[in-house]
Amino acid sequence: MAELRAEIDRIDAGLVDLIAERITYIDRAAELKPALGLPARIDDRVEEVVAKVRASAVARGVDPDLAEALWRRLIDWSIAREEVVLGSD
Repeated sequence: MAELRAEIDRIDAGLVDLIAERITYIDRAAELKPALGLPARIDDRVEEVVAKVRASAVARGVDPDLAEALWRRLIDWSIAREEVVLGSD
């Protein structure tokens, strides 16, 4: 069990690293959107991201409902972060 837990901890740390990397791109998008006249939430883009995540989950044997729920939470958090810079609609 100790080895399994160590591997899970390693993966969790890697996931946090990837989330941190994703946040840098969210912050960059928030810098660029005002000049482009774009709001923080773009519903078509949200659904595009969710569809890609669901497809990726299916391809990897991951429950797509779980993946979608996680990403929708991540997307909502990201939009709220952008709204700090852009203001809410």
